[in-house]
Amino acid sequence: MKPRAAIFCLSSDFGCQVQISNYPELLDMLSTFELAYWQLVSSGDMPEEYDVAIIEGAVTTDEQAKFLEAVRDTASCVIAIGACAVTGGIPGLASKHDIEVQVKEIYGKDASKIAKGMRRPAPVHEFIDVDFSIPGCPINPDELSRVLQRALRSLVDSPQRQSMCGDCKIAENNCLWLQGVACLGLIARSGCHAMCVSRGRACTACRGVAHDANVESAYEFAAGLGCDKKCFDTLIDIYNAAEVAS
Repeated sequence: MKPRAAIFCLSSDFGCQVQISNYPELLDMLSTFELAYWQLVSSGDMPEEYDVAIIEGAVTTDEQAKFLEAVRDTASCVIAIGACAVTGGIPGLASKHDIEVQVKEIYGKDASKIAKGMRRPAPVHEFIDVDFSIPGCPINPDELSRVLQRALRSLVDSPQRQSMCGDCKIAENNCLWLQGVACLGLIARSGCHAMCVSRGRACTACRGVAHDANVESAYEFAAGLGCDKKCFDTLIDIYNAAEVAS
């Protein structure tokens, strides 16, 4: 009997699920699973039983936090996909400020009614144990396919630890810093094959900060080229503000 997989979304733009739906090898990727539920494309009810839970999006409400507890109690394997679920992503920018103050500024006198249960945006791992994390904005479906096969074989997660500069060297990219462009490849988690830089765009660390990154040295390097610590931290916050604030 095939293990049952369910795909859920919390607070995000559904970009990672759209990326999955456009994946040419989608049917092959899911061939070893029974897809019990997919929030983006399914109109059916959420199943009571499933083995693998794939979760996109940051946690922004008490209801979502409670939902995650139910998911963890049900699934034997939980996979967080995308920057929002892994590091808080773009929603995490709100974690830099007092959430109650923000809610009042937006909703005024009706804030207590309209925004009841809202909380500081945070990644999934702050609420439940996560077995696999697939970072990126959006994710690379090839990476999800590999992780699903690891989950099927009861293997553990094996996240990238080194920073992305190595990927750039392998791709023979010219360093954007030397062209006057601030780039977070110095500290960003590798694994994307320097996709953005290879196309002339600076890395924004949508995959998070690498475990082995030397952030202090990155600060010094960036400062020497005109980007001080405040400037550098502002760039990091784009996708990682919730992790920094936690």
